[in-house]
Amino acid sequence: MESSKLEESQPASGLTAAFPLPQRFFEREASWLSFNARVLQMAAQSHRPLLERVRYCSIVSANLDEFFMVRVAGLKRRVNAGIAVKSPTGRLPREILSETLQLSNSLMVQQAELFNQDLLPKLAAADIKLLRWNDLSSNEQQNLITFFKEQVFPVLTPLAVDPAHPFPYISGLSLNLAIMVKNPLTDQEMFARVKVPPLLDRFIQVSPQRFVPLEDVIAANLADLFPGMQMIQHHTFRVTRNEDVEVEEDDAENLLDAMEKELSRRRFGYAVRLEVEENIDQHILDLLTEELEISAEEIVRLPAPLDLRGLSVIADLNRDELKDPAFQPRTSPELAAVESSAPVDVFEAVKNHDALLHHPYDSFATSVTRFIEQAAHDPKVLAIKQALYRTSGDSAIVEALIDAAAAGKQVLAVVEIKARFDEENNIQWARQLERAGVHVVYGQVGLKTHCKLTLVVRKEEDGIKRYVHIGTGNYHPRTARYYEDLGLITANADIGEDVAMLFNQLSGFANAADFKTFYAAPHSLRSALADLIKREISNQLAGKPAGIRIKCNSLVDERITDLLYQASQAGVKIELLVRGMCTLRPGVIGLSENIIVKSILGRFLEHSRIFEFKNAGEPEILIGSADIMNRNLDRRVEVLLKVPTAAHRSRLQHLLDLALSDQTASWQLAADGSWTYAVYEENQLVDYQEELITMYNLRGGK
Repeated sequence: MESSKLEESQPASGLTAAFPLPQRFFEREASWLSFNARVLQMAAQSHRPLLERVRYCSIVSANLDEFFMVRVAGLKRRVNAGIAVKSPTGRLPREILSETLQLSNSLMVQQAELFNQDLLPKLAAADIKLLRWNDLSSNEQQNLITFFKEQVFPVLTPLAVDPAHPFPYISGLSLNLAIMVKNPLTDQEMFARVKVPPLLDRFIQVSPQRFVPLEDVIAANLADLFPGMQMIQHHTFRVTRNEDVEVEEDDAENLLDAMEKELSRRRFGYAVRLEVEENIDQHILDLLTEELEISAEEIVRLPAPLDLRGLSVIADLNRDELKDPAFQPRTSPELAAVESSAPVDVFEAVKNHDALLHHPYDSFATSVTRFIEQAAHDPKVLAIKQALYRTSGDSAIVEALIDAAAAGKQVLAVVEIKARFDEENNIQWARQLERAGVHVVYGQVGLKTHCKLTLVVRKEEDGIKRYVHIGTGNYHPRTARYYEDLGLITANADIGEDVAMLFNQLSGFANAADFKTFYAAPHSLRSALADLIKREISNQLAGKPAGIRIKCNSLVDERITDLLYQASQAGVKIELLVRGMCTLRPGVIGLSENIIVKSILGRFLEHSRIFEFKNAGEPEILIGSADIMNRNLDRRVEVLLKVPTAAHRSRLQHLLDLALSDQTASWQLAADGSWTYAVYEENQLVDYQEELITMYNLRGGK
């Protein structure tokens, strides 16, 4: 982690002397690549439906793109700047960068082999053909030539390289053709580059279930781009650049303007990866390497086609027999106990009892979106306040906030315009909200507002009442269909008071406060987690029930990890369900033999965070937006809610029971950093998410 200091990971106990840094932590980048290797393994598992395997293959490419744009770019920046601060494992940035490039290169080669040797033949057997130009019939080629002339040629811009034309700028993640042409009049060979249009489909549908890469169509028609020239050779290549945005907020008079200026510079980031066809001509490769200032270890040679993100088009084909069974979210029975076509009255449903939502099993549209829409149009509602980290600009939630402002309600939107890779989208709809009369603020200087909160203030017969939604995921209607998340809608007065106080801190001037119903970062969450772990240690030593179970996306914070080690040494049983990065090393005798780490991947992205502490037989369970990362605990506004009702705590315990059961298919992390998947055998191991689909269908709801 860029901001972590080596001494911060040194615990006060005798842990350090017995177990030095490399024995306590995995490297963060290597752990992330292990996560993506698990995603690739999902694509390799033959028991999964074919098009779902293709989708996982596509996800691997998208994940790797972001990894290079942020993590690898950060390492390269530190190396180039001569920063010699060691990582929590005691290694220098240049050592980590070299290992990271080797591991990622190997992973990409494995992905290409899986795609070409396994998925392609199976797709062909299912009558889904991904063809090259020479595999097409003459009639198909002729149709594509017409398509090229009418829809592709008009948007292409061939860029030559000669004394009058300098080497062109190659934008990040663009697919390109490197071309050598010869002037037959002079016999002079020249280099040119053609960018594959990113707004056209990556794979062009020739006929139902027959596709050809767009770059093949362009390559077959290069003579139209260079009339009178002789085509010598062409190769595809792709560049990845640093696209992490950094804004010095203390020097920015207007954070929104500063972010917009920084985004305009993003596309000019330095190159961090060059993907090329494995048979590329060495002369062309040398030219690209020199002009892009790429080192040899940053070059990845792969069989064509490059950029497998476009496989999502194939995965979306209307072939239900090759996909997971269709899934339809249902309205939570805690909001609507009986089947009805009428919209849910959220206020009436939660007036006397909380509603614990579990998406996507519980419909986001008929719960969270309905809650905000109802608040916008209810004449009794006086104010709506919402913290938005990610959403879609055309979402019903944004429209509801605009409608509420138009109706004269007080509407506050705390918008996080620094949400990575959603900055431009967030700026766009933030300005849209401002124009509609919504009070838009951008959180606190130096902190990202990552918590997911909505507060509705309503005037009722017995006075003013607050209604609150607290969630683990974003207010994004699209991703809510496949992100697994939890949320609570409540009229609990104490929670309402705390959330109102937090919104006042975000929008005005106020010192950090202690909250009764949740822990909040950056002021109290780290210390609260530390105290909760220490309490379990004390309970264990006193012979009282003790134990810790945590479900999160990432666990990479060194100080919390060391406290978990101390708990393990005291005999506390610790079970961790970590979807992504985990730098904690489990199963080390004398250090972490009481810790197990598992990971579940599936058709839904496991995104919720659950923290359970046995607390001497009176379990304390938390849900919220924070992972166990330095950034979440120290540099973000986060909330972990103390789940108030016993019934809901019991539901969350059941989720953890099922997820961590030895009868549930999952990966398990070993002390050497390897992940082992419990071999899937039909009717023997439970698929966690399919089991939940069945369970929620039986539970009822609309």
